[in-house]
Amino acid sequence: MFRSHTCGELRDEHIGTEVTLAGWVHRRRDHGELIFIDLRDRYGITQVVFDSLTAAAHKVAEEARSEYVLQVRGRVRPRPAEAVNPDLATGSVELEALEASVLNPARTTPLYISKEGGEDEALRLKYRYLDLRRERMQRNLILRHRMIKFMRDFLDREGFLEIETPILIKSTPEGARDYLVPARLHPGKFYALPQSPQQLKQLLMVAGYDKYFQIARCFRDEDQRADRQPEFTQLDMEMSFVDQEDVLQLIERLFIALCRAVVPHKTLSTPFPRLTYQEAIERYGSDKPDLRYDLELVRLDDLLGDTPFQVFRGALEQGGQVKGLRAPGCASYSRKQIDELAELARIGGARGLAWAALPADGGEVRSSFARNLAPGELQAIVERMGGQPGDLLLIVADQPAVVAAALDRLRRELASRLGLIDPNRLSFAWIVDFPMFEWNADEQRWDAVHHPFTAPRDEDLPLLDSDPGRARAKAYDIVLNGYEAGGGSIRIHRRDIQQKIFDLLGISRETAMAQFGHMLEAFEYGAPPHGGIAPGIDRLAMILADEHTIREVMAFPKTQQAVDLMTNAPSPVDERQLEELHIALRRPLLHSSTEPLCEAAGWGVT
Repeated sequence: MFRSHTCGELRDEHIGTEVTLAGWVHRRRDHGELIFIDLRDRYGITQVVFDSLTAAAHKVAEEARSEYVLQVRGRVRPRPAEAVNPDLATGSVELEALEASVLNPARTTPLYISKEGGEDEALRLKYRYLDLRRERMQRNLILRHRMIKFMRDFLDREGFLEIETPILIKSTPEGARDYLVPARLHPGKFYALPQSPQQLKQLLMVAGYDKYFQIARCFRDEDQRADRQPEFTQLDMEMSFVDQEDVLQLIERLFIALCRAVVPHKTLSTPFPRLTYQEAIERYGSDKPDLRYDLELVRLDDLLGDTPFQVFRGALEQGGQVKGLRAPGCASYSRKQIDELAELARIGGARGLAWAALPADGGEVRSSFARNLAPGELQAIVERMGGQPGDLLLIVADQPAVVAAALDRLRRELASRLGLIDPNRLSFAWIVDFPMFEWNADEQRWDAVHHPFTAPRDEDLPLLDSDPGRARAKAYDIVLNGYEAGGGSIRIHRRDIQQKIFDLLGISRETAMAQFGHMLEAFEYGAPPHGGIAPGIDRLAMILADEHTIREVMAFPKTQQAVDLMTNAPSPVDERQLEELHIALRRPLLHSSTEPLCEAAGWGVT
C-alpha cells in the first residue's frame, strides 16, 4: 500500500495517528536540522517535517528536489499556532516524518509547477503532462468532470438513455470538412470521423429510443480559433414527440441546476430571455450577444432619408443602414483612441466610422460629420441615441451585414474598456427563428443556415416554393456571455419535406440517395416528430472556469494549427502503411529549375 491517506485529507481529527502519504515535492525549505517539504497530489498539499533526529528520513529530504515522487510514513501533529496556514485545507496540521523513500527522482522541469511561470503556451503544450500538475489545470479539469457528471445524473433522472454511436461513419456534407479514414479492406473507400452524431441520433428516434443523450466526441477539419479545436466534446441530445418549447424548457432547467451546483458563486440571470435572430442582429449586431451589459444599437435610417451627407444618404440609397452605438462617458477620447475604434470598425468590414463627442460641460460638439448635416439632424440623432453630456456617439453606414459586424466589434470593445463586464455573472439567452437558408452567391444556390435536417416553421412551409429566403427554421441557439453555448432544432421527419429541402439546396436526387438514402428510407417507416440540441462541453467549461480559450479546459489540446506539440502529431507514416491502405502521396508541383534536384532525389517530375 503506497498511501493510507491523500495529501489533501488530513485534519485535526487525525492528530496522533500514523499515516502514509505519497506524492510530489511541491516546495522544499531546508533549515538544516529541519527540512520542510510540501507534498502534493491532486487532492491537496500536506506539510511534512523532516527532523535530523530521524536520520534516514532526513537524508531522503536532503536529497529530494522539486517534483521528486516520495513516500512518507509519519505521525500527524498540530502545527504551531503561528504556523497555521488558513489557505490550505490541511493547514492546521503537519506530518512528522518517521520513514521516507524516493519512489522516483525528477529532472529539473522546463516549467514551474508550483506557480504560473508566464511561459509561452507552446512550452506548456509540449510538456502538457507537467502543465496538468498545476493547480489551475487540475481545478479546470475537476470542474469539467463535475459538469459532465451532473449532466449525466440530471438526464438519467429525466428518463434519458446514454447510447454510444460509431466513430467510423459515412462521409456526408454537413458544413465543415470531414476527417477521412482509409478503409484498408475496401481499397479506395473511406470512413469519416463524425462532425456530430446528427443522423445517427435521428435514426435512434425512428428506432423508438425517445430520449437519447451522449457525451459525444466530434471532429471537424476546420480553421482553429480560441474556442475551437479539431476534436471536441458535446452533450448530444435528441427527443421524440417534442416541439421547440419542450427542448428549451428542459435545457433551461438543466443549465440553471448545473450552474447552481458547479459554480454557486456566480450570479445567474433567470429566466433566460428569448430573442429572435432578427431582433438579436437589430439590437446587438450579433446572433450570440453578450447580455451582461446594456449597450444596444440604434437605427437612424428614418431620420436621415433626405440628409445632404452623402455617406449616410448613399448607404441608404443602396439598401443599406445607418445605425449608431452610444459610448457613455467617452466624449473625452483623444483622436488616437477614436482612430483605434475606427480601425476596429474597418476590421468588421466598414469603410469608416462617423463620430460625435458630446462635451460634458455643454460646449461645442466635436464631430467627424456634423458640419455635413442639415439643420436639426444632429439633434435628432442625439435624441434618438439617448446621448448625454460626456457621451461619444459612434455611427456606421453600410450594408446591414457590415453594419452589424462593425458595431458588434465596437460594442464588445467598449464594454471591455468601460468595465461593464461582470466576470461573475452568467447571462444565458435563447436565439430563435433563424433563417432557414442563406444565398450562396458564388455557387448561385441556397445553403442551409444550420443543417439540411432542420425543419421549417409550419407557417413558412409555403415559402419553400415561393420565397425560400424568407422561410424561418425551427432552430434555436443557447448563448452565454457572448458565446454560442449550443445549437439545435426540431428535425424534419417526413420524406417529402426532406426531399424538398435537398432539392432547394441543389442536391440531386442521385446524390441525395447516395449520401442520405438511409435517412430518406427510414422516414418511411414511421419516423416520429423529434428534435434536439448539442451544447458544447468544452466551451461551457471554458466560460464557467473563467478561461479565454478551450485549450485551458482540455487535457491534451492541439494548437491553433491543429498540431499536438507533445506527440508531434500529425506526423509521417511508414511507406508500408500507405501501401496497405492503397494510398500514394502526390509530390508537390515544383518549378522546372528544381528538376535536377528532384531527379537526384529519385522523384518524378510533373
